[in-house]
Amino acid sequence: MGLRILDMLLALFHFVVIGFNLFGWIWKPWRRAHLICVAVTAGCWFILGIWFGIGYCPITDWEWHIKEKLGETNLPGSFIKYYADKISGTSVSDSLIDTAIAICFSAAALLSVYFNFFAKRPDKPINQ
Repeated sequence: MGLRILDMLLALFHFVVIGFNLFGWIWKPWRRAHLICVAVTAGCWFILGIWFGIGYCPITDWEWHIKEKLGETNLPGSFIKYYADKISGTSVSDSLIDTAIAICFSAAALLSVYFNFFAKRPDKPINQ
């Protein structure tokens, strides 16, 4: 019972992180935190990825350990692929998933960099 709850909580946390990585740049007060979250995600994928494989995610790693203890086998390398397969009821192409992740993450990261460093900031409030 405890492992199932932990599995659900990690999945929920993972979805929140993914959602924040994709859309956190939209809300101005959250833009700095979004940039940090995107940088940490990219660091895991590409720096930790040197040792564990490009695209490595520690959250996925923890989840897969729990799922294995719960008896699941043949887990894919990607959290998103796992849920895409589960929701669609079929095996979604790895390359389609990887391409979609790369495009969406890159777009969100570029938007974060733009809004954090290059977007025009008014010199004075508009009402003055």
